[in-house]
Amino acid sequence: MPMFGRDTELKELSALVDNPGDRSGFLIEGEPGIGKSTLVEAAVAVATGLRVLRTVGLEAEHGLAYAGLHRLLYPLRREFQALPARQFDALTTALGMSDSTEEPSPHLVGLAALTVLADAAFERPLLLVAEDVHWLDPASAEVLAFVVRRIESEPVAVLATLRDGTGSPLREAGLTALRLRPLPQDEANALLDSVVPELPVQVRRRVLAEAHGNPLALTELPTAATDLAEPVMMLPLTERLERAFSARGATLPEPTRAALLVAALNDSDSITETLTAAGIVQGSPATAEILTPAVTAHLIDIASGAVAFRHPLVRSALVASATAEQRRRAHLALAETLAESPDRQVWHRAAGVAGADEDVATALEQAAERSRHRGGAIAALERAAALSATPGRRADRLLRAAELAVDSGQRKTVERLVDTARTLPLTSGQQATANWILSGFEDGMRENPSHIGELAALAASVAADGYTDSALRILWGAAMRCYWSEPGPDIRRAVLAVADTFGVPDGDPRKLAVDSIVAPFERGEQVLGHLRVLAATTGRDPEVDHLLSSAAHQVGAFDLSVHFATAAAAGFRSSGRLGLLTRALAIQARGLVRVGDLATAAPIAAESAAFALETQQTFMHASVVAIQAEIAALRGDYPQAAALATDAERVGLAAGSRPVLGKVLLTRGLIALGEGRFDDAFTDLARLHDPRDPSYSLSTRVLPRRTRRGRGPRRADRCPARPASRRGAGGRVHVVARPAHRVALRPGGTGG
Repeated sequence: MPMFGRDTELKELSALVDNPGDRSGFLIEGEPGIGKSTLVEAAVAVATGLRVLRTVGLEAEHGLAYAGLHRLLYPLRREFQALPARQFDALTTALGMSDSTEEPSPHLVGLAALTVLADAAFERPLLLVAEDVHWLDPASAEVLAFVVRRIESEPVAVLATLRDGTGSPLREAGLTALRLRPLPQDEANALLDSVVPELPVQVRRRVLAEAHGNPLALTELPTAATDLAEPVMMLPLTERLERAFSARGATLPEPTRAALLVAALNDSDSITETLTAAGIVQGSPATAEILTPAVTAHLIDIASGAVAFRHPLVRSALVASATAEQRRRAHLALAETLAESPDRQVWHRAAGVAGADEDVATALEQAAERSRHRGGAIAALERAAALSATPGRRADRLLRAAELAVDSGQRKTVERLVDTARTLPLTSGQQATANWILSGFEDGMRENPSHIGELAALAASVAADGYTDSALRILWGAAMRCYWSEPGPDIRRAVLAVADTFGVPDGDPRKLAVDSIVAPFERGEQVLGHLRVLAATTGRDPEVDHLLSSAAHQVGAFDLSVHFATAAAAGFRSSGRLGLLTRALAIQARGLVRVGDLATAAPIAAESAAFALETQQTFMHASVVAIQAEIAALRGDYPQAAALATDAERVGLAAGSRPVLGKVLLTRGLIALGEGRFDDAFTDLARLHDPRDPSYSLSTRVLPRRTRRGRGPRRADRCPARPASRRGAGGRVHVVARPAHRVALRPGGTGG
């Protein structure tokens, strides 16, 4: 059938497949039935010189980690052997092609997918097709977005489709948005003529009016218009189409309808699984002939040896029109069929039970432990919570899911899970856990500074109940709010006083981290002494390394902060904890800038900024952009430095983020110094020392000193941070930082 009204869009897609690599690709958006898949097929048809790899999001597979990636990369499985060892292990584990039970690093899985695709594209350009990405499992969607962001120089083109009103990581991956609008009236008439040229005038008018230019509606509603009642025709278009498909399915023989429901609920297109489960439902073996009436009715296609629904709405219509008992029986039949695939089986068991079932909940919990992606583990734990037999078990599972969401940077998910848990009767331990989980998102910039004192009081109360670990985590949240905002000396002293009552050793990494942020000058030398001892212990626990890197940076021990942050980043990267990896990389980059290694700092800062966007950490992104601005200023690229500083300032001002604004002022001071505008430099840098200024923060406080000669460095870009004494010297501009280091800019210096 010819395509109508999409000449402009097809021209765009043809240009893409003619020259893959010129741009990443297109994200085709629109309502159901608007023609997204048809347009993709037209593009595939003209991509004669490209190898086409495909995947599709299925609602039934949404909880199966890397299911979509498996479908995309399986044709390239023989190429996996050429991967570096760690990438090979990560990818084969993610795709269930190894015996490993460890959770693979999403970062390594993404790198492996990128490597495999780039190598394949070197042999022959690739077209990657990902349909219904809103239903892709989160792990696959994240990997695909990771790949899309990094293929701009490769001969790889991407076409993805997304339904209106849904979201996907691919929306922010750099694909060009291509929105499909309803067909114009003349094109709608032409399409209708091609489908049913003899349609009675009255029915024709009704179909045109109800279809609103939707191609699928124009194709399907003519046969349904005389069967569907007027009230049904007034429903939203998607629901009308589902009713049309349901009406067509209702005319099929009962065994066929049962088999179709099994196929619609299955998380695989395997015809063998469908027929086996259908046989269980009807009590006797089923053969492929049972599906023939559905093929004749144009609801499915089985020519490829798999069950392929003509449109996703066919699948959803069949599920929606079935009774709860019919769906339950189909799920249980599939569960019986999938005895050799426990992680798939448990989801069908869960869908097939009514009410609480602790056995199934425990199986889901075990599946969460085996999950190869945190998103899948969170979903499994949340479903397990819903099936829990007691409120206590339900709360435990909800809070465990929330903990995993914190590590993944999913703030909204965390808040939803904790809010749900708090509707239950919680033990004091569970309440303590809920409190520290919510404090795990440490910015607090939208809050009144008085909330810091409230968090400190809460931490004291939790500690008094015997939950010191949870109390320290809550206090860490209070400390981080002291970093992002400025509560004043009284609140800082209150936080410090609470920390001192916990009875933990002064060398405890958690205590060091709190002390360094809350009282960097008062406790700096003490913290520094412990850090020097702990420097030999890195690599055991990335969370500990992260705390120590933060502590080192706060007291100015930048060489140690780089040491600890490097270890933390490696640990977070290998475990796929991208939210924490973003922060570790940021500390690593800041420390490298301070010790003068700009060449190493720049790519680390760029990676941190990219991960901050991917994990939706807006404030961290602004902070890292401010670091990039400082790097540009020190390199002498003042226009770039100014532009980056403005970008960071925009977020910093809106959020009241003092460290971000402080880094912006430092960058502008460096620019002014490099351009010989020493009075301007002094004005900018002096503001950092004024407690009344919105950029004032102990974390970035510096003390500018005018030179006695009134001259600044001729080449500020050659003057990276370096240790210096407190005493000023002629011809120097000192930027005095925290206890361990002082930053000095020397005229004409090389920063050697």
